[in-house]
Amino acid sequence: MSGLYLHIPFCKQACHYCDFHFSTSMALKSRFVEALVREMELRRDYLGQSPQLNTIYFGGGTPSLLTEAELNTIFEAIHRNFAVAPNAEITLEANPDDLTALKLRELAASPINRLSIGLQTFHEPHLRMMNRAHSAEESRVCVELAQDAGFENISVDLIYGVPAEGHGIWERDMEIAFGLGVPHLSCYALTIEPDTVFGRQLKKGKFLAAPEEFVAHQFERLLQEISRHGYQQYEISNFCQPGRESRHNSAYWRGVPYLGLGPSAHSFNGITRQYTVANNPQYVQAVLERAEVPATVEHLSATDRANEYLMTSLRTAQGCDLGHLRDALGVDLLGPRATYLQELQHAGWATLSPQHVLVLTDQGKLLADQITLELFQEEE
Repeated sequence: MSGLYLHIPFCKQACHYCDFHFSTSMALKSRFVEALVREMELRRDYLGQSPQLNTIYFGGGTPSLLTEAELNTIFEAIHRNFAVAPNAEITLEANPDDLTALKLRELAASPINRLSIGLQTFHEPHLRMMNRAHSAEESRVCVELAQDAGFENISVDLIYGVPAEGHGIWERDMEIAFGLGVPHLSCYALTIEPDTVFGRQLKKGKFLAAPEEFVAHQFERLLQEISRHGYQQYEISNFCQPGRESRHNSAYWRGVPYLGLGPSAHSFNGITRQYTVANNPQYVQAVLERAEVPATVEHLSATDRANEYLMTSLRTAQGCDLGHLRDALGVDLLGPRATYLQELQHAGWATLSPQHVLVLTDQGKLLADQITLELFQEEE
């Protein structure tokens, strides 16, 4: 089983925290769809002969900006070039302001069976600060409209750690989100990336990020509320009702091969990673005029593969199987790093099972990046 990711690089406006690749100009959108279909034809064998797709994910950017005709064109191309599993999970990322009753009827009539909606917050001043295109009221209404249109498999995104006087706004955001009854939540700490409006404001002293203790407290409250409402944390930022994990993202964390199409998309086939240029005009021109995919290919060493397994597995509830890391990937942490593994356990940051599976505790998840870097291997 494999996955297909399609990057739709268009947005109505730029959110002040976002450093993903997108354009606010729609001038190239129709040509982009044509190029996306052509790239699909050029790279259909990347995952081997006649791969079956278990998951399809429209990410961005803002995929909900695609018209019904554009979506139909893309799905026709997918079925021409790949076998799609009968029970495939097909996700479309969407912004609330796009999800009108008419748009939702169109999406419900398509093969899409899962929506990932970028709500971010229900607090109007924070939406304005982030430069989101929707209102708090649209956030609530769009989820209800999606449910009325027949979408039951819905995920919503929330952002915590937004600077505020106290924690009341985050508490209210969680209360409303749980009240919507969706089976999946993705919750991310506000991260200030350098090449964003927030990043530039921070550098000029016009934006002040929340203290680490403030962010950590909100994460801890999130974990408490997740448990209280019967959700499970299956990855550091992802939470679901039992059995409602994102199959597509879970496959990333398990190292399942996937093909990424579109500018800035990544692909992985177990041996190499491929990164397509993050430039819409260059992408469209190369694919349509020269039948070339403008991408960089990285051949993964054994150390690269081991470090990727460490990084992704430690973020999940299943943890990192140190026996697999040793036997399949050639990195033995059980002997050389035994002292550090003991320190993690004594500090209450991780558990190590008799089967040698290392799992981060709630406290350890706050330090996941630091712990992962400590365990990373260097090329010999």
